[in-house]
Amino acid sequence: MTIHFGTDGWRAVISDTFTFNNLRLVTQAIADAVASPSWLNGSSQGIAPDMNRMVVGFDTRFLSDRFAQEVARVLAANGYTVYLSQADISTPALSYAVRNLNAVGGVMITASHNAPRYNGVKLKSAYGGSALPEQCRQVEVYLNDNEAQARGPNLMDYEQARQSKSIIRFNPIIAYSEHLRKLIDFDLIAERQPRVVVDSMYGSGRGAIRGMLQGTGCEVQEIRGEMNPGFGGVHPEPISRYLGALSGAIGAGLGNFGVATDGDADRIGAMDERCNFVDPHKIMALALKHLVEKRGWSGSVVRTVSTTRMIDRLAKQYGLSMHETPVGFNHIADYMLKEDVLIGGEESGGISFKGHIPEGDGVLMGLLLIEIVAASGGTLHELVEDLLKEVGPAFYERKDMRLKHPVSKVQMVKRLQDDAPAQIGGQSLVEVSTQDGVKYILADDSWLLIRPSGTEPVLRVYAEGRSGDMVKALLGYGEQIAASIA
Repeated sequence: MTIHFGTDGWRAVISDTFTFNNLRLVTQAIADAVASPSWLNGSSQGIAPDMNRMVVGFDTRFLSDRFAQEVARVLAANGYTVYLSQADISTPALSYAVRNLNAVGGVMITASHNAPRYNGVKLKSAYGGSALPEQCRQVEVYLNDNEAQARGPNLMDYEQARQSKSIIRFNPIIAYSEHLRKLIDFDLIAERQPRVVVDSMYGSGRGAIRGMLQGTGCEVQEIRGEMNPGFGGVHPEPISRYLGALSGAIGAGLGNFGVATDGDADRIGAMDERCNFVDPHKIMALALKHLVEKRGWSGSVVRTVSTTRMIDRLAKQYGLSMHETPVGFNHIADYMLKEDVLIGGEESGGISFKGHIPEGDGVLMGLLLIEIVAASGGTLHELVEDLLKEVGPAFYERKDMRLKHPVSKVQMVKRLQDDAPAQIGGQSLVEVSTQDGVKYILADDSWLLIRPSGTEPVLRVYAEGRSGDMVKALLGYGEQIAASIA
């Protein structure tokens, strides 16, 4: 058995490591961890959940519904009342259900934006967001301990569990949709009636945005909204290279702009009327502008170390406090749980804002972007152009650079810190951050982030420059670093 339950849960290839038997073992470890006295330490957030209630959901991947039933059977056999989704749902809808039902935790069967051959488990805590790292470590401890003691999973017959109401099938979409209606100005959208294409990428966000916009008078065309466990042969990740279908739909006149969600709809991407990809950096910046300037909201702003510094410039302009975190939405959630956060987000497309659960939500952000375009009276392209004139320009690129052999992450970070350059691309170095990898910040606010992988021989290199040439210079420096590792 090769199962590593990390801070992102567990992902593996279906029928290779991700099997029914291994899933039962993982679920038993989750059941044991949740039942432990220390489960809620540091994560209760003033919540007094029902310690015997769990929520289970699943995405559109191959066998996800069957895998979810197995999770429910194991949890029911361990004494939990399990609320099992009737159909595929998004991860944020599952997370909201955990909070709404006052459950102690939740399990989502999904491999998110990964390739179709993968499936996985995401673990949710009582506050409606991802389980804390220490909670995931507890699962790992029980997983290893159960294996050492040759302790198999408890298992209950599915129909027996249904009849005894140990497993209750339910529809989480109703409460989730009612919640989103409090966060989005549907009256404004109905007044302006923008034409939009929604690309669900065959993921479990299918039907969500289109359904929420029914009754507004908007012309909404949804593409890739049918069930297709193979995702049409592409990764269900809303980035430019996988959005050819969305580009084609806009080019064919089906809408004036488009929004796209990933495999479990916790990430967002977009495309303007000229079929230019609008990345999460720009979406988060546009959202921050809108929430402050149109709604008059305030609060702190949180972004990961790999996210655009346009956010910093806007926060400074509005007099809002800024927090930078390591990569991963769980770090953003920490701030959302302890202070008044206006908006938090990461470069991969996980973004959330005030009033919502501490979880990236592609459906919520897709709806907010539609509201933003409606409020502007213009086009998404014009909104981006105005943003870049105000706090740009900002050119961004990321590359994963393979190394000849694995390197120590700690030693690599120390080397990058000790050998920091005096300048890159003609701009002097003004700051070195080691919060997550090593980040070189230059005088013109350009930056280069190098994050050595802790599990494979890869340098993850992120660059943002005030010109395309600066981005090339930054990535070129990253390539020199990779090539210098003998």
